[in-house]
Amino acid sequence: MSASKPVTIFWFRRDLRLEDNVGLAAALGHGASVHPLFIFDSDILAKLDENDARITFIRELVKEVDTQLRENGSSLDVHMGRPVEIFAKLLKTLNIEAVYTNHDYEPYALRRDEEIDLLLEEHGVPFHTYKDQVVFEKDEVLKLDNTPYSVFSAYKKKWLDTLDPRDLSSVKADFTNFVKRKTNMIPSLEQLGFREQAIPSPSPSVDLRLIRKYDQTRDFPAVAGTTHLGAHLRFGTISVRHLAKIAQKENATWLGELIWREFFSQILFHYPHVVNHPFRPEYAKIEWRHSAQDLARWKEGTTGYPLVDAGMRELNETGFMHNRVRMVTASFLVKHLLINWQDGEHYFARCLFDFELASNNGNWQWVAGSGCDAAPYFRVFNPTLQAKRFDPKQEYIRKWIPEFGTSKYPEPMVEHEEARERVIQVYKQALKSRRGPEAPLTTRSLSFIRKKS
Repeated sequence: MSASKPVTIFWFRRDLRLEDNVGLAAALGHGASVHPLFIFDSDILAKLDENDARITFIRELVKEVDTQLRENGSSLDVHMGRPVEIFAKLLKTLNIEAVYTNHDYEPYALRRDEEIDLLLEEHGVPFHTYKDQVVFEKDEVLKLDNTPYSVFSAYKKKWLDTLDPRDLSSVKADFTNFVKRKTNMIPSLEQLGFREQAIPSPSPSVDLRLIRKYDQTRDFPAVAGTTHLGAHLRFGTISVRHLAKIAQKENATWLGELIWREFFSQILFHYPHVVNHPFRPEYAKIEWRHSAQDLARWKEGTTGYPLVDAGMRELNETGFMHNRVRMVTASFLVKHLLINWQDGEHYFARCLFDFELASNNGNWQWVAGSGCDAAPYFRVFNPTLQAKRFDPKQEYIRKWIPEFGTSKYPEPMVEHEEARERVIQVYKQALKSRRGPEAPLTTRSLSFIRKKS
């Protein structure tokens, strides 16, 4: 190991900000100067398309953090590769006293962190992780019998009952304790294996006027009635405590949306099987249709159902889709086309700027009826009625479908009532031997994150 001055590493991940960052504040208060680190994880990058706009977005966020660090006489040490291999190199070149970071709860992240923890332990370097991306995590909101909630309304009530003003307090940090280091080059998009994309990045601004009316405007896609802050929550450019404090004061409905995010996060943590399987195992028996042509038409937005098609085209062009429309498009794929919800989940994961595994998985399983607190399988949204109710003047539809109302726009690829009867019969057949309404309690959390609690 180098005989250089001891340093504490803070590893930025889903927390790309200096202000109100729990793990960073702890690192800065540790004593040794903080060496700020970011790693473009090659295991994650390898799974993405070279035109993935999120990499352009993340690289810009990394540059912003680096700019802020340079204002404090430091800079961000940026690497590309497998995190365990990067840390193995840093252990040889730096005198590392400790490593700090914030929790991540996704299965891949848990495996990665356990691997890093074992490596650091071999070198006598402690690995400290902290809660930062949620208000409540892991086992902090449980039923009276200490089991996880699987019904949102009950979880939300307990969440609100548990909340204390201190839970939303921001953390302060001394930014003078960063390592004084020269600026190093941030890998270019080409070096990362990606192409620059022109899709506009969502703004991090918090519009209080919008939030105050959120409950009145959130269901109408032609109206600017949602915050578009999902991507900033995903990458941690905004503190969830800050947003929850605003929501608590300004709009209970918007606070409820933040709680939904935490509900799905704890479902993923306690029931990691949902990544590849239904939350309710009996739903694995459903006989899905396998039609590459129908799936392609759904992805392209040429189903003949205007609200569905407008939503898919908005997603393909911008990396965003309105919340109400996400529900309608997802329901159409699963219920009208009888195509496996996982095909839709994977496509959304590939396209959404604000993709979060827990929320994406939870919402798709909710639509399919296979998830916790899910919509009943016999609820089949009528996309035509949804369009009449939530886009009555067809403003959203016409914005994304210029050929709407002309002979160039396709006829509906399936008739609603026929599709509804078909899916109900298929679900009934699959579920007739169901044993109960709940998936078995399969709480399984890696020893690493238990140890770090």
